[in-house]
Amino acid sequence: MKLDPKRESWMTAPKTRAVLDALGPEARFVGGAVRNALLKREVSDVDIATPLTPDEVTERLTAAGLGAVPTGFEHGTVTAISTGTPFEVTTLRRDVSTDGRRAVVAFTKDWKEDAQRRDFTMNALYATADGEVVDLVGGLADLQAGRVRFVGDATARIREDYLRILRLFRFHAWYGKGDLDSEALRAAATEKAGLAQLSGERVQKELLRLLAADDPAPMLRTMAAAGILGELLPGALSIARLEHLAAIDAGAFFTPDPVLRLAALLPHDVSVAQSVAKKLKFSNAHAARLEDIAGSKEKIVSYLSVKEVRKLLYRIGIAPFRDRVFIKWAEDPRESNAVNWRMLLEVASTWPRPIFPLTGRDVMLAGVPEGPLVGRILSEVEDWWIDADFIEDEFSLAERLKAVVQATAY
Repeated sequence: MKLDPKRESWMTAPKTRAVLDALGPEARFVGGAVRNALLKREVSDVDIATPLTPDEVTERLTAAGLGAVPTGFEHGTVTAISTGTPFEVTTLRRDVSTDGRRAVVAFTKDWKEDAQRRDFTMNALYATADGEVVDLVGGLADLQAGRVRFVGDATARIREDYLRILRLFRFHAWYGKGDLDSEALRAAATEKAGLAQLSGERVQKELLRLLAADDPAPMLRTMAAAGILGELLPGALSIARLEHLAAIDAGAFFTPDPVLRLAALLPHDVSVAQSVAKKLKFSNAHAARLEDIAGSKEKIVSYLSVKEVRKLLYRIGIAPFRDRVFIKWAEDPRESNAVNWRMLLEVASTWPRPIFPLTGRDVMLAGVPEGPLVGRILSEVEDWWIDADFIEDEFSLAERLKAVVQATAY
């Protein structure tokens, strides 16, 4: 099989050719770029394999005027920078020893040795600069069949890096067809205790990639049945709610939001959200978002009036409102309400949030001395203004302020 460089712009782009020219004719494309090109999917990152040592790679890139960053030098990886674009260049290698998280490697000139240390057969495909696909482990047949299969013995591959358990489900969600490979599933279930060795950051990254698939629910159900999902996430999980959210995304052509999908999967329990965010080392922003969704108490239904929507948008903000709408929509069994839910999202996207026109100075000019009472009066008038659907009439605002001031003892 051969890729046509004329149809694959990533292969012939000047920035790509500059890296290949520097490395010489033995360099080959490898992994995701080859896999996705064969599936006619978008190619984003372009990885390159070479028999050159990391020192030789660095020398050649530098001589060609390209950047050379030693991102994983001891493992044979140098990141080439060509016209601002990174290309991961890795020396052919074989594993000397592994502990489930990291490996000690030795460099080799043997392409088959390099292929046999990779995780899945579909990721062990190489392509020459002119597009000739090199398959040393049966990856082409597996790719065409949608079969995510470990290279060699599944248990051995998993014990080299326990993250491969999660990658198995993620890759099947993205590229698989039908049932998961039975040998791979048995090995993953048997070795699941090894997940405890992994850092929270690595698990988080892989889990979010799985949740970003078009429909991650089947794999999540398989993981739950195998006892793997419970190793990662606590509480009573709602795969059905997540599944409906994924269906909403597909039906409305929304871009999958993996953090929102995780919130849909987790129970409405702030303590669980906090525990997950801490365990998986989420950023402060993502942790706060998970906790906010889990702790939301606002009544949001599909038949909210535009006035009620604007009031909520003003009180909690656009992004939190959208999160709540998506979660509630995912809990709504009535498909006929989809139009109403879309309307709520549309209002959130188009409504310009007004600025409350009064300040503490206005309250003091109305005769209230400086102090805590100023804030209380201002808050009461703001509540009235919100209930009045953000009235813009200055006279009405002034009259309301006067009435509140007169009714308040100070």
